[in-house]
Amino acid sequence: MAVATLADVGDLQISRAQARRIAVRAEMLDLPRPADLIEVVQQLSLVQIDPAAPIAPSAELVLWSRLGAAYRSADLQQALETRTFVEFNAMIRPVEDLPAHLAGHEDWPGRWQQARDWLQANEEFRQDVLRRLEDHGPLLSKEIPDTSQVSWPSSGWTNDRNVTQMLEFLVMKAEVAVSGRQGRQRVFDLAERVYPELPTMTVEEARRHRDERRLTSLGIAKAKGTKMPTEPVDVGEAGVPVTIEGVDGLWRVDPVALERDETHEFRGRAALLSPYDRLVYDRARAQEIFGYEYVLEVYKPASKRRWGYYALPILFGDRLIGKLDAKAERKEGIFEVYAIHQDVAFTEEMTAAVEAEIDALAEWLGLARLR
Repeated sequence: MAVATLADVGDLQISRAQARRIAVRAEMLDLPRPADLIEVVQQLSLVQIDPAAPIAPSAELVLWSRLGAAYRSADLQQALETRTFVEFNAMIRPVEDLPAHLAGHEDWPGRWQQARDWLQANEEFRQDVLRRLEDHGPLLSKEIPDTSQVSWPSSGWTNDRNVTQMLEFLVMKAEVAVSGRQGRQRVFDLAERVYPELPTMTVEEARRHRDERRLTSLGIAKAKGTKMPTEPVDVGEAGVPVTIEGVDGLWRVDPVALERDETHEFRGRAALLSPYDRLVYDRARAQEIFGYEYVLEVYKPASKRRWGYYALPILFGDRLIGKLDAKAERKEGIFEVYAIHQDVAFTEEMTAAVEAEIDALAEWLGLARLR
């Protein structure tokens, strides 16, 4: 299919293999490996933070999956300290994308009536938190007293966690920002002391920017997709419309990624992915494009797990081929592999590549592999 057919977008159809290659390349999981941390995060547009770390913190595992042995935690920390990257809404993002996520912050929380009412009832509490940060920040949430007038009601873990909830809301209102971390705990300060001077965007400009950045990082995605609790997975009208042979629905493809697929040979490799890796984060997309079923089983009883507590998806070439059930036992100094679940029968080439990647992961963790 010639690139010229992009002009006739109504008839644009690609194969599922093309869709897989586009997705893998966009996520920088092909060969050659990237060599620069900043380049990786700029291409991915975000790296999700998650507190669970049975093997390694998810954000670091995502970066190691791309950079391999070249990745160092100190490089990520330096990029955050110099504000090359910022933490916003549980994501590490390039600082230049921040205006697209802060647009309309004055009106947050919009139509979320519960949050609006709670903030209004706790105006004195809000002012107290801001004054305390101004006088004594940066601070951990536990260093800020709860002077709320009304407690935050919830059936979940946020119930009565008033300081944490106020800080979360003030981050969304761009009055407070995460300035760093002490271990896994966030450190907060006034946003004006954390964020550099940045251009502003209208809400509509910001929406288009977010859609375009999301499509660039995914390569191919649904115009309208499954609703997610944090980062959306759909891309609106970004890119060009396309159908995928044998897959239902209308998709959008990044035309640059499509042209690259048609003009550059694809070179795949093996990769072990975080459960929060963007290649698999949209489980519906992974099923439709890759035919890959995955569920994170952290919250399931052990007797009901199919693949393991924190199984890592396994990529080989342009296919997701299995799951790795393993755990980093840091006190014992070992990386224990419980099982390698094969979604397809591994060839000798697959087995050798996956084994080499497991060994590389153990070495990066500084642990001896226990087979």
